[in-house]
Amino acid sequence: MASKGTVLITGCSDGGAGSAMALAFHKQGYRVFASSRSLTTMSKLDGLPNVRLLQLDTTKTTDIKAAADAVSDETGGTLTYLVNCAGRNRFMPLLDEDIEAAKEIYDTNVWGPLAVTQAFAPLLIKAKGTLVFISSLAGYLNVPYQGIYAASKRSGEIMAETLRLELAPFQVKVLSVVTGALKTKIQTHFDDWKLPEGSLYAPVESTIRDRARGHEGAPRTEADDYAQRVVAEIIGGRTGKFWCGASAGAVKFGTSYLPTSLMDSGVQINTGLDVLAKQNK
Repeated sequence: MASKGTVLITGCSDGGAGSAMALAFHKQGYRVFASSRSLTTMSKLDGLPNVRLLQLDTTKTTDIKAAADAVSDETGGTLTYLVNCAGRNRFMPLLDEDIEAAKEIYDTNVWGPLAVTQAFAPLLIKAKGTLVFISSLAGYLNVPYQGIYAASKRSGEIMAETLRLELAPFQVKVLSVVTGALKTKIQTHFDDWKLPEGSLYAPVESTIRDRARGHEGAPRTEADDYAQRVVAEIIGGRTGKFWCGASAGAVKFGTSYLPTSLMDSGVQINTGLDVLAKQNK
């Protein structure tokens, strides 16, 4: 059976949004190119018919070129959808931030998606396809300890919105998905997280670590439910911004209409900043 079209998705490691979207596209009858930094992290997709796994570290030009060549060879130089989903989270007070580590976050969340987009743009243009950036609610909230991550995700979203205009003459659609918290396994690499020696935030280190591991108590959406909604919007031809996931509607409303002071009071809950304030009176 011929596929409905083709899609390449970055960041398809097991348990994440990329893997869930790959499965959703597969169920809809699309030829899926699922990618991750390592083929071994995509066991849930391995062996599925009409799904090809590609090793693609979005910070490596050699990986990007190899992936673009592989897709082009198989599709005749076209790609219906490109979904930039690969990303890295980070938790660290800005005063404690390691600048080199912060640059690595930007390499993955900003420059990586741009490099992938540049490489696959000819395929999208030939197909009159759709470019998708997976953004985050964090870019709209001043959430303590997530400053670098939030800034990187908002930067990516701004690029997506600019590309929406720049690619319009070539009949390529662009969608930015502003994503709420999801139930994924991406927090596991924060198990050994710690503050640098002498940090002003040492009294609440355990609180920050719990937040990094996803134990802050915020509502979360199942990755499969999120993927089904997002894929439906992509296939349906949506462009611009689509807010999806836990608290997405509330954040969209709050950041548009509520006073900053009210939003600030909300994002500071269970961060330990109140503890630090009492200790520093």
